[in-house]
Amino acid sequence: MAVNREPVLKRCRSLGLDPTVLGYDKKSNREVRRTGKKISEYGLQLREKQKAKFIYGVLEKPFRNYYKKADRMKGMTGTNLMIMLESRLDNVIYRLGFARTRREARQMVDHKMFTINGKGVNIPSYQIKAGDVIEVKEKKRSSQHFKDIFEVTAGRTVPAWLTADQESFKGSVVALPTRDEIDVPVNETMIVELYSK
Repeated sequence: MAVNREPVLKRCRSLGLDPTVLGYDKKSNREVRRTGKKISEYGLQLREKQKAKFIYGVLEKPFRNYYKKADRMKGMTGTNLMIMLESRLDNVIYRLGFARTRREARQMVDHKMFTINGKGVNIPSYQIKAGDVIEVKEKKRSSQHFKDIFEVTAGRTVPAWLTADQESFKGSVVALPTRDEIDVPVNETMIVELYSK
């Protein structure tokens, strides 16, 4: 499986992203050196796509597949794309506060730490649906790992479309998110323009 091993802060600098969007509380001390060149329209569109891919940890081929699926669905393609990315299991676990970052959430899903509606799922790209209940497996609950995570994520606000109960290691999906509830700094219309060329 392909893995992006590029340092997170370096990538954030090049894309002009704040590391807190990804769950990192580090700050880069280095300044981005901008040349006087004006970025072309294609360059801006490409940057938005790279931002979305980097934030959600999706590689090119799966991202293109998400776009094709979003294009076939009813409604706005860009909005559908963002909702599909936001309702990936690894992202939902991050949003619930069961992981510090999306990368950590992805790894935890790979290690079969969660169940959905009582069934074990180890696919980070699994699409959650309204009404799904996500729980930490019984034997994993007593680990120090979760105590450390909850210390960090205690102050994080859980989006309105989710409910989290860290005491009982459980979270549920109230409804699928709307575009207004997705707080990632990505302009999805530029991604649509890029792919529709």
